[in-house]
Amino acid sequence: MSTDTLHIVCPHCHTTNRVAAAQLGSAPDCGKCHRPLFTGHPASLDEAAFEKHVLRSDVPVLVDFWAPWCGPCRMMAPAFEQAAAQLEPHMRVVKVNTEEAQALAGRLQIRSIPTLALFAGGREVARQPGAMGVADIVRWARAHAPR
Repeated sequence: MSTDTLHIVCPHCHTTNRVAAAQLGSAPDCGKCHRPLFTGHPASLDEAAFEKHVLRSDVPVLVDFWAPWCGPCRMMAPAFEQAAAQLEPHMRVVKVNTEEAQALAGRLQIRSIPTLALFAGGREVARQPGAMGVADIVRWARAHAPR
């Protein structure tokens, strides 16, 4: 693959798209469903979609592992939403409900929630448990993203 072309997985239909790196900031659309590849909002993923995004995306994937019953998770949700607007399109920002994806949470050894994890090149590169504010989320994600 050429370094000026990136694979970007659609947050809506989960189709892998090829996007010129120079066009990343120009609001590219999915070639299949024609919806925006980046919305500035976290995408909610199930286990299969998570695997596809982590393994096929050429931009880092920032994941919030959370559960609906978790008070700190609910408190952090607005900050994570705001962080998505700042981090995309140079990072895919997603949420995984650990109640619905228990096998994935177990396999990744998610022991507390909320937990942020950053994936690049198909593997986890950083992890941070606990709720954070928007500035801390953005700073942490950018500091750990591969250059």
